[in-house]
Amino acid sequence: MTRLSRTSPAASERSLHQAYDTALLDLDGVVYAGGEAIAHAVESLASARVDGMHLAYVTNNALRTPDAVAEHLSELGIPTEAGEVITSAQAVARLIADQVEPGSKVLVIGGEGLRVALRERGLVPVESAEEEGLAAVVQGYGGPDLAWGRFAEASYAVNRGVPWFASNTDLTIPGARGIAPGNGAAVEVVRIATGAEPQVAGKPLPPMHRETVLRTGAKRPLVVGDRLDTDIEGAFNGEVDSLLVLTGVTDAAQLLRAEPRHRPTYVDRDLRGLLTGQPQVREVKGAWQCGGWSAVALGQTLDVARIATVPSGEPVAPEADPLDGLRALCAAAWSAAGDGACAQDAEKALATLGF
Repeated sequence: MTRLSRTSPAASERSLHQAYDTALLDLDGVVYAGGEAIAHAVESLASARVDGMHLAYVTNNALRTPDAVAEHLSELGIPTEAGEVITSAQAVARLIADQVEPGSKVLVIGGEGLRVALRERGLVPVESAEEEGLAAVVQGYGGPDLAWGRFAEASYAVNRGVPWFASNTDLTIPGARGIAPGNGAAVEVVRIATGAEPQVAGKPLPPMHRETVLRTGAKRPLVVGDRLDTDIEGAFNGEVDSLLVLTGVTDAAQLLRAEPRHRPTYVDRDLRGLLTGQPQVREVKGAWQCGGWSAVALGQTLDVARIATVPSGEPVAPEADPLDGLRALCAAAWSAAGDGACAQDAEKALATLGF
């Protein structure tokens, strides 16, 4: 993949689990939501693994340890070892270790995942800003019950000039009841109190990609995620291909408005997309066709309609997949937007497709 502006989803004659050696899978919104497996995730991942694809779970959530994540996935029916889990806690711990002396004390604002990752790098997690010789402050998602006073503790240290790090800056996190504030919202609290800026390790930034490559050894990776601003942008920054699944944060309207760095290589409903090829999106007389659908940008609107035949003259099956219509709409929107974000109204077109 190149970093040129993508103007349509790509095609793949081979199923994705055969075209790529490793799936770098986000967790929240992709494999599970609120702790429960997302529909089709367990069986899709099992099939991909049986056919030889390596699975690695790459998450910006720094709350839990790799052991805990692996145990949870295994309980869901996805056999996983701790070494197959890569977290932003591990990425930020390496980032800190590269800048401070071995054995340095680090103030932790977050969960056990951060503490374990810091110890793995020979650092000492502490709880108070008053610790003598404090070398860094690190902030990661600590769950919904993280005490408000922890943000004050971070602020005291950062205001004294202690270097500040964040595992990630995702503003939201999906859960069983909907979308909740993520670590990025907590980082904003400390930023407001200090006026400082943290060094950030998680997706979409290079430290997370570096950590993932070091731990997986992937040669032909495919990033699989639900977020444009972390998973897909991270793949763009790492110059690898990506699959967006529509089971988490990103909806169809946001996908159409995606700027170049947020445009995925492939789009599918859920993880069943790993086990299939991806259809071609063709430009035909100023319109974009995919499957049984044709899409076009007309003035201030995007339009989509059924077609009777494909360019070869073959008839289109009557049960044309609305997802193909969305792929065609992506091509119309992204082509019209160029290096910016699509400004056309797509509400009617998406309603036609049921999105």
